[in-house]
Amino acid sequence: MKNEYLSIAMVVIIVFLSGCAVLARGKDYRPFDEQGLSQIKPGQTTAAEVTKLFGAPTQIVKLSNGNAYVYNRSLSKATGIWLVLVTLVNYDTQYDRMVFFIDQNDVVTHYGSSFQTDTAAYGTPF
Repeated sequence: MKNEYLSIAMVVIIVFLSGCAVLARGKDYRPFDEQGLSQIKPGQTTAAEVTKLFGAPTQIVKLSNGNAYVYNRSLSKATGIWLVLVTLVNYDTQYDRMVFFIDQNDVVTHYGSSFQTDTAAYGTPF
């Protein structure tokens, strides 16, 4: 009888602890050329030059006195453990952003940038 309870307890423990673990990273991340920002000169650089350096913007926002070209990139890293009854996941997404403000003459008036994707990290899922 004791062995029967022990066998049942072992089966329950094995079933509960079976599962898998995963490490994942977003596959669509392309870093910006941060050196390209040094070529941007407010009052001189045109919208065409910005798109030549960085490609098509993620979003163009219409403003009352021109446009804003918004560039976004993200990097996601995930760690997960899937057990039969429990799932534990840690998901970290960080963003790189550049915004160029372009006047009605298609000239960059000013810009801003934030580069955070290097801080994306795999973490403990619990």
